[in-house]
Amino acid sequence: MFLQKRSSEVLTPRWLDGITDPMEVNFVACQLSALCAAFWFRLYLSPGETSPAVRHAFATIFGIYFVIFCFGWYSVHLFVLVLMCYGIMVTASISNIHRYSFFVAMGYLTICHISRIYIFHYGILTTDFSGPLMIVTQKITTLAFQVHDGLGRRAEDLSSEQHRLAVKAKPSFLEYVSYLLNFMSVIAGPCNNFKDYVAFIEGRHTHMKLLEVNWKEKGFHSLPEPSPTGAVMHKLCVTLVSLLLFLTLTKTFPVTSLVDDWFVHEANFLTRLCYLYIVMQASKPKYYFAWTLADAVNNAAGFGFSGVDKNGNFSWDLLSNLNIWKIETATSFKMYVENWNIQTATWLKRVCYERVPWYPTVLTFILSALWHGVYPGYYFTFLTGILVTLAARTVRKNYRHYFLSSKALKAVYDIVTWAVTQLAVSYTVAPFVMLAVEPTISLYKSMYFYLHIISLLIILFLPIKPQAHNQRWPQTLNSLNKKMD
Repeated sequence: MFLQKRSSEVLTPRWLDGITDPMEVNFVACQLSALCAAFWFRLYLSPGETSPAVRHAFATIFGIYFVIFCFGWYSVHLFVLVLMCYGIMVTASISNIHRYSFFVAMGYLTICHISRIYIFHYGILTTDFSGPLMIVTQKITTLAFQVHDGLGRRAEDLSSEQHRLAVKAKPSFLEYVSYLLNFMSVIAGPCNNFKDYVAFIEGRHTHMKLLEVNWKEKGFHSLPEPSPTGAVMHKLCVTLVSLLLFLTLTKTFPVTSLVDDWFVHEANFLTRLCYLYIVMQASKPKYYFAWTLADAVNNAAGFGFSGVDKNGNFSWDLLSNLNIWKIETATSFKMYVENWNIQTATWLKRVCYERVPWYPTVLTFILSALWHGVYPGYYFTFLTGILVTLAARTVRKNYRHYFLSSKALKAVYDIVTWAVTQLAVSYTVAPFVMLAVEPTISLYKSMYFYLHIISLLIILFLPIKPQAHNQRWPQTLNSLNKKMD
């Protein structure tokens, strides 16, 4: 059984988790090559001098090449899924296009996840094609729902964001494959909106974002052309620092140490608590590295402009997958989650949380777990996350207002909630990187399941106040009833 493998095998990192395996070397090589290709793409295939069809074609060709270089014949899985879902896009009725696309994409992804567990023994790194497949699944479902919103629903039934992102015409085959397989995001993401991507290819991206924030040019007859160079350089510096931290901090405090005899049997509870926090902190740089580099690649191509910040500076964070400062200073579980893997959280919100009429938090966590894979550790993390989220929400609604009467009390509240949040996140996400049942149970036993017990007690004995989310249920139910009529 795969759950009985040695802990060193059970804790083998996934496709982002290192740069010592040949596939990780391929990943880094592809992303650095994509960075160079992105600069070339922006300078020599600019939308002012090149037709959208040519830009779509080159973005797709480069993306297909990088996928094949990284994953060899296993890249066929991506192409098969893309072709199947384009068939759905073309042939399915508008009323069902989002459902069919969702179930086919998620079903195919789940089958591949299962095959990696039972056939490839916890995902041998040279055959782990699941990362790009996960990104493609996000994009397929995002586009399917946006097409359904644009062609199959009435404007008054849409939220303002759904109305803004709704796609009013089915994409051509070239647009479809370019959106899903372009070289900027096919390897490491992030997911983005179809309308934003098409606007970028057609050269309307930056002007569209400036108009969205009511930019008023003074003294000039045209809108400015913001340069991404500064943003790219900044993100490359973050990438370099993250790589150095990975090569030092991550190697010094490996996740495997959480199943060592010293940690499980000898250290006291407070020591375990602090050491778990340190180990989880040490596991972050690999994600900071991969996601920030992916963001830089998109920016280098001219994609990712988000408008103007509160200080009047141009921002290039439309596709950013994390906000490191807000993660490290988060004072609530919600704040932490919202700034970690941002684009995935946005995808979950748009295809699940905003659309289901019942138990949105629970169903969103379940979808997130299914999307990530079938490692048991994922389900420990997400089930624990449901408890912690509900408990944290209950505590916040019952007690936060008592600490807002003065700056001193608010400062004390922020310090305490920061410490609690960081420790709670470390406890919750540990199974996510440990993957298997045995090391997870060993860890939680050594921690006396303390956070599970505290969260359950809070949920059971503190009054639960109405959630703002409930206010949108009548509208959602009304929309569902109209569809059924």
